[in-house]
Amino acid sequence: MNILYCGDKGIARGALVSILSILKHNKGVLHFYIMTINYEDTKAFTRKTADFLDKLVKKTNAKSFVKLIDATEIFKANLPKKNMGSYFTPCSMLRLYMDKVPEIAELDRVLYLDYDVVCRGDLGEFYSMDLTGVEAAGVLDIYGRRWYHYHGLFKQDYMNSGVMLFNIPLCLETGMFEKAVELCKTKWMMLADQAALNRSISRRVLADRKYNEQEERPREDTILHHFSNNFKFWPYFHVQKVKPFEIDKIHEVLKITEYDDILNEYNKLKDNL
Repeated sequence: MNILYCGDKGIARGALVSILSILKHNKGVLHFYIMTINYEDTKAFTRKTADFLDKLVKKTNAKSFVKLIDATEIFKANLPKKNMGSYFTPCSMLRLYMDKVPEIAELDRVLYLDYDVVCRGDLGEFYSMDLTGVEAAGVLDIYGRRWYHYHGLFKQDYMNSGVMLFNIPLCLETGMFEKAVELCKTKWMMLADQAALNRSISRRVLADRKYNEQEERPREDTILHHFSNNFKFWPYFHVQKVKPFEIDKIHEVLKITEYDDILNEYNKLKDNL
């Protein structure tokens, strides 16, 4: 199973929690890739942390690994010029450059995960789903699906980009990633990386929400719980941000305790980051 994270050194805590959760429920061979850049104020995910994570996943399966990929030069050669000042860091764009990274471009499929996604079950069924003729699989965005309709005026097809399964050979064939990068170079977009993917993916399949639950609390059947930002309207309008490694907030704000075994392990290991 090929799993990709993208980010700078700031995602290390989230990546550790996410990987620990995946290891708990998935004992097979896992190939983790981490794309990072060192660009201006964005400091790269460190080799020390990647080496530590590599040793960690090998304890569960000796054939598993964590591979760090420095995409700085790729990023500099393909700057998303119109979206460099967006709300999100430049690292949010890195998933759009998969086709330019040989180690990833040669793979059959890749499961991209945001660093704030926690696994609650076996990923096998989702990862092995039929992608014949499909560039990517994903779950509807809980907010954007109501406002963005790129492939039909009333069609709900706007996917959240925090969990996406890519059919790499077909994406290369259709030039999907190149289209997305070109959009980011030439057109300002709200949530640029997500918008670019949704505009560029012409062949998609929508997966069940259990593979990217974006509400603050998971459902009974949730497999991947995405700690995305949530809008709150009481007692005043605000954006609620809680990440998986913020243990006090997990307990006090979300009232969630089911991840305590993973978070206890995280507490033991976090000083190695």
